[in-house]
Amino acid sequence: MAVDLILTPPKRRAHAHAPIPYTGSPLLLCLADIRLFFSLAWSIPGILTPLTQWQGGELDELYPSLPNLYCLTLHAFLILFQSLFLLSLPLLIVLPVWVVAIYLAAVYTVTAYVAHLLNGTTDVLHSAIDVSSAPPHPGERWIYLNGVSVGRHWLQSNLDRLARTFRRPVTGVHNRTYGLLFDLVQCILERDFLYATTDMRRSYAAVKAALLEPATEKVVLILHSQGGIEGGIILDWLLTEVDRACVAKCEIYTFGSAANHFNNPRCAPSAAAVRHIEHYASDAEFVACWGVLYFAKLPNRYAGNLFVRQGTGHLMNQHYLNALFPLGEDGRVMEEEGNWEAVSMAEGEAEVEGAVCGARRRRKGMKSVRDRSRLWAYRDGRAPEE
Repeated sequence: MAVDLILTPPKRRAHAHAPIPYTGSPLLLCLADIRLFFSLAWSIPGILTPLTQWQGGELDELYPSLPNLYCLTLHAFLILFQSLFLLSLPLLIVLPVWVVAIYLAAVYTVTAYVAHLLNGTTDVLHSAIDVSSAPPHPGERWIYLNGVSVGRHWLQSNLDRLARTFRRPVTGVHNRTYGLLFDLVQCILERDFLYATTDMRRSYAAVKAALLEPATEKVVLILHSQGGIEGGIILDWLLTEVDRACVAKCEIYTFGSAANHFNNPRCAPSAAAVRHIEHYASDAEFVACWGVLYFAKLPNRYAGNLFVRQGTGHLMNQHYLNALFPLGEDGRVMEEEGNWEAVSMAEGEAEVEGAVCGARRRRKGMKSVRDRSRLWAYRDGRAPEE
């Protein structure tokens, strides 16, 4: 049954847009999403800025290493190539069908070849950081789902940065890239039409297998960007197919999530199916504005605690992890309170003491935003209190 919704887009500083009405129809939802996309165009430059803040060195996505420059060159080619293709689509109506077929086949072949150079052939990757000196956590499984425009090299960098931050081995199920523009189209298909891509099905199989493993006590699922869309849908599937006791093993942490929903029904009056969900977002970067920061304002739409950071930057390593979990020269997470000064905590559907508690507005005796982050408690091989 279609449900009428009225979505009010987030404000661009002091400017408000008109409400966006749409029904539950996927096509109308898609049109509303496109309109929302253009209404938030002001925040697109915030995806990549700051460009040259390379605290993580070669692990940062825009650091001028040869592998990073190689990836950036291939992505720049795909952006130009696919932009010209999209602009040419209206002209195809005057061409014979066989010419259009050859043209589309050529575009597909070029895109697939360049994507192969970016993605490689491996579907599942593992962090390559030695964490043997950290306390062992044999019952834990850490799984990471990446966002748009991430090939093999950047996925490996994400896994290594996460492993270095939390001192645990991390498995990455590769959400393959086909260029920024085609990846955005895929986001729309997944988000509005719930289209199950091969990457999403592969990720679901990995998460489900980890939860059903008898030796597994906890599955920590970390999602970035488009990975938030896939993770939200994967959670929906788990809730319908897996015993709630197994689902309860899962913890979910998102960064710059592009998802338009995150369900977490309660199994009992005081317990949700997933006990811990946290979302981290920068307030001036497009993907977070288009996703979690927009839809978390709607009632019963986005379960979990929301940590909002003042600033720009959407890249997983260079922007989110460097800002929230900066590493010192010894390779350990720096403990200074200033790292979280620009972060505030908004109340989601999970249990939160108080609606907002920014680090700068903290009252005596109240926990800081950093201390209310469960993910922060995992840093350097530690573990939160259960």
